[in-house]
Amino acid sequence: MLVLGLMGSPRNKGNTDFLLSSFMNEVENGGIRTHVIEVAKKKILPCMEYSVCEKKGTCPIDDDMNEIYPLFREADIIVLATPIFFYSAPAQAKALIDRSQTLWARKYRLKLKDPGYKTRKGFLLALGATKGVNLFEGMKLTAKYFFDAVDASFEGSLTYRRIEKRGDMKAHPSVAEDIREAAGNILKPYLTRKKILFACRENACRSQMASAFARYIAGDKIDALNGGSIPADAVNPLMVEAMQEKGIDMAFRKPKSIEQVISKEKPDIIITMGCGEECPIVPGAKTENWDIPDPAGKSIELMRNVRDEIEKRVIELKNLI
Repeated sequence: MLVLGLMGSPRNKGNTDFLLSSFMNEVENGGIRTHVIEVAKKKILPCMEYSVCEKKGTCPIDDDMNEIYPLFREADIIVLATPIFFYSAPAQAKALIDRSQTLWARKYRLKLKDPGYKTRKGFLLALGATKGVNLFEGMKLTAKYFFDAVDASFEGSLTYRRIEKRGDMKAHPSVAEDIREAAGNILKPYLTRKKILFACRENACRSQMASAFARYIAGDKIDALNGGSIPADAVNPLMVEAMQEKGIDMAFRKPKSIEQVISKEKPDIIITMGCGEECPIVPGAKTENWDIPDPAGKSIELMRNVRDEIEKRVIELKNLI
C-alpha cells in the first residue's frame, strides 16, 4: 500500500514539513510505503479553465501534474499538510487542488469509478499563526472537496493554532501523541489485508485488470499490486475501453516491472498470468497461476472475455480470503 503525503508549504524545513514528516515517519515505522510530494518544488500551473477535462477527462496543460495524477490513483491514503494563508492553502498547494478538477470530471461528468474509491482515505494536517476560532474552517471545506475529487473519504484532521516561528510545531506538547493516535487509527483497517501481486508479461492488460478488480471488489481484504516481466510502454487502450464498459476508470496507469514492485513491497500471494519463466519467486509467498489468454493485439471481443473471466476469478478469490 502507499501513503501519499502532499507538503503544501513553500517554506523548507518549517513547521508544516515537521508535521508531515512526523506523520509519515509514524507510518513508515509500521512498515508502510510512503511518498512525499513537495508541491512548491513542482511545476504546477494554475487551472486555465479550458474545460477539456469536463468533456474528455484529461487536462491539456503539460506539467508535473501528469506525474501526480497516477500517484493519486495508486495511493490508499492521501495526507495533505498545509499552513493557512488567508484561511486557505498557499497558492502552490491551491494550484494542485484546483487541477484535481480533471479527476472530478472523470468521476462526475464521465461517470467513471476509480478502482480505489471505496477504500481510499484522506487526512488533513494544518497549522496557522493566529488563534482565530474560524482559522481552519475554510481549509477543512477545501480539503473535503479536494478529497472527494480524488476519490478519498475525508477521515479527519489535526490542526494547530499559534504556530509561527521555526520550531513551534516541534515544541508543541501533544503533537507526538496526536500523530501516533491519528496515524494508528487511519492505518488500522488496512493492516489485515492480504498483499497480492498480479503478474503478467507486459503489465498492460491482464494484471492491470486483475489488480483493478481486486481493489474495486475486495479493497477491504486485498492490497492489490501488479507488474510485468517485460513491461510495455503504455497500457493497452482496448483494455481501458473494456473496463470503461464496466464503469471502471483505468486512466493514469503505467506499466511497471515485477522487480520494481517486489523491491518495495513483499507480496503474500503471487498470481501469474502468462509471464512464463520470468514470473517471480518470492520466499514465503504462495504462487498461483491463472490460465488466461493474452489479449494483446487481439479483438475487443477477446478483451471483454478476458475481462469477464478475470472479474469472476477475483470474486472467487475474495470469497477464499
